Amino acid sequence: MLDCTAMKVVPDRIVSLGFGKYVRADKIAALVPIEEDRGSGRRTLVYVEGMKEPLVAGRTESTILRDMVGAESGAMELLRELQMQIGQVRPLLKGSIRSEAGLDLDQLSRRITNLSGEQESPRIF
Repeated sequence: MLDCTAMKVVPDRIVSLGFGKYVRADKIAALVPIEEDRGSGRRTLVYVEGMKEPLVAGRTESTILRDMVGAESGAMELLRELQMQIGQVRPLLKGSIRSEAGLDLDQLSRRITNLSGEQESPRIF
């Protein structure tokens, strides 16, 4: 199952709907699974901005959605979770980890902030 909690559509990304149909990801307004007469070539109704009728896609809604947000969306979600967990580590333990394993959790947190362009998670300790 696809976790949709923190997904962002990648602008200007072209998404394949199957059978030679392509749409810009940021123009897709809705994905509706076809339940009746579903089969090869008929999996999802794709509502696109500026079009009165939906397109019939040969791919499932979850596959189309995954292409709309890209693999990087899941990676960013993982980085945010890691950053949040780093913020929960006490400073004394961070110092021990840095001296014993050479792993600087604060530096990792700063790198995540730089990559994501978002503010650092608040530190609990």
